[in-house]
Amino acid sequence: MNAVLARVREQWLLAAGAAAFVVVLVLWLAFDEISPHAALNFVDLNVYADGGLIVRHMLPGYHPHGNSPLYSWPGLGSLELKFTYTPFAAVAFAGITLIPWHYLKDLSIAINMVALLAALWFTYGGLGVRSRRVRLGATLLTTAVVFWTEPVLRNIYLGQVNIVLMALIIWDLCQPSEGRWWKGAATGVAAGIKLVPLIFIPYLLLTRRFREAVMACAGFAVTVLLGFAVLPGDSVTWWFDGVFAKGSRTGFIGWAGNQSLDGLATRLSGSIAAGQTPYLAIAAITAVVGLACAAMLYRADHPMPALLLTELTGDLISPISWDHHWVWFAPGVAVAATYGVRYWRSARAMAVGWLTMAVGLVAVFAAWPTTWFGVPPHLGLDSYGLIWEPPNTNPGTYAKYGDLPRYAEYHWHGLQLITGNAYLLAALAVFGVLTITALLLAGQRRPAVPAGDQSTSRAGVAA
Repeated sequence: MNAVLARVREQWLLAAGAAAFVVVLVLWLAFDEISPHAALNFVDLNVYADGGLIVRHMLPGYHPHGNSPLYSWPGLGSLELKFTYTPFAAVAFAGITLIPWHYLKDLSIAINMVALLAALWFTYGGLGVRSRRVRLGATLLTTAVVFWTEPVLRNIYLGQVNIVLMALIIWDLCQPSEGRWWKGAATGVAAGIKLVPLIFIPYLLLTRRFREAVMACAGFAVTVLLGFAVLPGDSVTWWFDGVFAKGSRTGFIGWAGNQSLDGLATRLSGSIAAGQTPYLAIAAITAVVGLACAAMLYRADHPMPALLLTELTGDLISPISWDHHWVWFAPGVAVAATYGVRYWRSARAMAVGWLTMAVGLVAVFAAWPTTWFGVPPHLGLDSYGLIWEPPNTNPGTYAKYGDLPRYAEYHWHGLQLITGNAYLLAALAVFGVLTITALLLAGQRRPAVPAGDQSTSRAGVAA
């Protein structure tokens, strides 16, 4: 009888997930048809493609007499958006320039959607969900829930790669270790495109997964060597002239879109220079606490929360964590919801806490139209989401004049300080919950769920 009831529940979950996902796709197509300018811009995809064209020595971006044509490129459009990624990233992006632009845009949308599904599928695998019906139903349902959130839509809107890198890392670090000597290498490759995933190397060392740490280092080293082989001048500029450390190349650090500790310190201090000392001090503490507690969570058989806390630490301490970097909240919703369901019968208060976290994350990161708050659209999809409710500085102003005391972010007050820093505050709240949980579990080895359900133990991760 129990088996029949469980099968019925699985079928209902799968049906609900499939229906919700179809509804989301239909709504997206309608939104794209009605408001194409608001739905898509592809400015970052354009920068990727231009970087790839420079690698291929294609005009107008490539200048044959430049020592580092990739990083001396003046940038895209009136905002002069420069190529800020590694030389290896440009080499990787060279491949997409072989695809006609019209098809490339459609392919970017499809890849982001598939990558979101994949990231959540791998997340539920990391949580030890063995039933394929449950796993697929939960993946489809969670994707439908998190799709209409600002970070997800911004990745699609800009043609970004953050969701793809997230899926790659979760797959890499949640796959079984047995027979997979290469485990960890894909995380190193992801770090070769955007540096933040390097945070997983000290995490792997602290959890005594030395082979995976070595493979992550090897994967990253290969990307660096490939960059030097194809773009020697640009690689010297990037690694030895300190381009990788120049956050100013990416834009105004204090801009509302930068939801990192550096962005917060800059906004509160009133200038980029004044914010650096408090940022560096807080970032150092955050890195130590975050990595140590992530290791504690892993040792207590909470591998997925440990993974999330590691990434959360990386995004917090990174000088730049744009709004579209925060797509990692999506697996966070999956983890919180799963823990809430599993604790429902044995620890109701704890279950309510986890489920509240899941709902809260969706609410904070949702793509709320700013017109509801009396703020007209001003930067495309930048105008969807809580962080765009306060006034913010036009990126072109910083590109032209540099740091100025009159910028809007330096004068936020009251509720603006909460909404304008909403993603960062939500991240700090989750950081606090996970670190406290880790400290409470320190020295213990117990399953992440009540007795009798071992599905999130390390044995379950391989399922």
